[in-house]
Amino acid sequence: MDASEREQYRAAIHGDREAFEMVIRTHSRALFAIAYGILQNREEAEDVVQDSLVKAWKTRWRVRDPEKFPAWLATIARHRAHDIFRKRRNVSLSEQIAEPIEQEPNDTTALDQQLHSALAALPELHRAALTLRYFEEMDYRTIENTMGLTNGALRGILGRALASMRKQLRPALASMN
Repeated sequence: MDASEREQYRAAIHGDREAFEMVIRTHSRALFAIAYGILQNREEAEDVVQDSLVKAWKTRWRVRDPEKFPAWLATIARHRAHDIFRKRRNVSLSEQIAEPIEQEPNDTTALDQQLHSALAALPELHRAALTLRYFEEMDYRTIENTMGLTNGALRGILGRALASMRKQLRPALASMN
C-alpha cells in the first residue's frame, strides 16, 4: 500500500466524505464479490454492499490502522452476508413451498450448471478469492489488501481452489471430448 492510499484511508476514517466516496469506488466490486460468493444472489449481494458501506461510515472511527481499512470493509461485508445467509436458512419449509420456483434460463448449459455447483461447493474464502481474481479480474495486491492476506496465503488459496474446481469439473470436461 502506497502513501497516497494510506492517506486516503486515514482521511476517510476521520470523516472526509470525498475520501470515503473514493474508497467506495475502489472497493465496491470486491465487497460485491465477497457477498455474492456467500449468497449466490445478485440482489442480496448488492444489499449487503450498501448495508456494509453505511455501517462502515457510521463506525469508521473504530479502525486504528489505515492500512487495515480494506480488510475491515471486507470483514463487515462478509459478516453481513453471513447474517443474511443464516436468516435465509431459518425460513420455514412451508414458506419455501409457498414461494414460486424460479425457472433456469433456457440458455444455461449443463457445463454452466456444473461450474456454478463447483464454485458453490468451495469454502467461502476460496470462493471469494477465486471470484475476485478471475471474475472481477483484480490483481493479487488488491485482493491481498481487501481480504487481509499475504501473497503466499492468497496464492495457496487460489491454487487449492483451482485444483478443487478442476477435480469437480473433470468428468464434465471429459464428456465434452
